[in-house]
Amino acid sequence: MSKCFSFLMIFLLAMTVNSTDVVAQDERLVMIRTDFGDMTFKLYNDTPLHRDNFIKRVKEGFYNGTLFHRSVPYFMAQGGDPNSKNAPLTKPLGVDNCGQIPAEIRANHFHKKGALSAARIPDSGNPERKSSGCQFFVTQGWVQNDKQIDSHENENRKFSYFQRAWYKVRGGYPFLDGDYTIFGEIVDGLEVLDMIMAIPTSKEAATKDRPLINIAMNEVKMLN
Repeated sequence: MSKCFSFLMIFLLAMTVNSTDVVAQDERLVMIRTDFGDMTFKLYNDTPLHRDNFIKRVKEGFYNGTLFHRSVPYFMAQGGDPNSKNAPLTKPLGVDNCGQIPAEIRANHFHKKGALSAARIPDSGNPERKSSGCQFFVTQGWVQNDKQIDSHENENRKFSYFQRAWYKVRGGYPFLDGDYTIFGEIVDGLEVLDMIMAIPTSKEAATKDRPLINIAMNEVKMLN
């Protein structure tokens, strides 16, 4: 094999792997199967309370049949409400009744497109920013420019060059950074998220932001 050909093969292999999407050997993978396709998530090891809680619920089959019951284009899709299984389109959803998990907010995690975050009730009733024990959301966001990113910085929140580059090229929602626990990210299937977000949503007060068709998590399972 010529040196030129060997170099070309190595280069092409490198181009197929984005270093930020690489899964470490000890990171757990979860797949969410929908009618639009599958999304595969890796779970972060530095948020062990959220990781272990999510794995436990997945293994119990808790999420099978639940819906992405809230969708706000260019923001996020939320799911995990156990009351959403087989719920008629007129039923209000999203009330949290799954207990809480202590926050594990890490500065190295940010709301990039595809970030998996725990939902929670607002600061007014939850000053410690504890997470829902079951509901979560997946960030879509949009590609940001420097001015937009700057507007979200303050003395307690600074974006690294890496985070800025990601927001400027791949997109996300920096407004949420530092306020919610992010415990994973999509490593395959971002296009499925975009299709979910493309479904029109209800404008009625009781069901606001609920997709006009039921988008079920047909199966949620561990891959390793």
